[in-house]
Amino acid sequence: MTNNDVLRRIRYILDYDDKKMLNIFSLGGKTISSDALIKKLKKNTESDFLNCSDNHLAAFLNGLIIEKRGERDGLQPLPEKKLNNNMIFTKLKIAFRLKSDDILEMLSLADFELSSHELSSFFRKKTHKNYRECKDQVLRYFLKGLQLKYRQPDAKIDKSKDSVWKSLSSQEKN
Repeated sequence: MTNNDVLRRIRYILDYDDKKMLNIFSLGGKTISSDALIKKLKKNTESDFLNCSDNHLAAFLNGLIIEKRGERDGLQPLPEKKLNNNMIFTKLKIAFRLKSDDILEMLSLADFELSSHELSSFFRKKTHKNYRECKDQVLRYFLKGLQLKYRQPDAKIDKSKDSVWKSLSSQEKN
């Protein structure tokens, strides 16, 4: 998954407008123009698409944590220069105040099963013997589960009949 995909999906899940997005970037320590934001939210096939760097996504996620949980005491963390899926997953877990059971429930909503042991391996330090790299597929299903829980909480998930599932499936292909 690209950083731009993550940014677009979070915006959709939380139904944030441009002003709110810019505010969250500034909470995370980055100021960007509304024009740059619009370009980062475009698909990579559009001519004026602007790639969202790891540093900018880290700033946005840090800002999201501050927005949802409040500032922590002391110095605020600086946005990382390099991100991976494990770090994105961890920041989202913190921002939404999710426990392992909550995450497993969201993954289940998105029709993806994962054991608690597999899940905990994503949140370990890289040097830990049970550390596991979070693949794009897992992060994608987690974001889909977040969407089903927060954006459409009353939607029923029946692959054969539900229009919500069909629209989500078509979004996955894009």
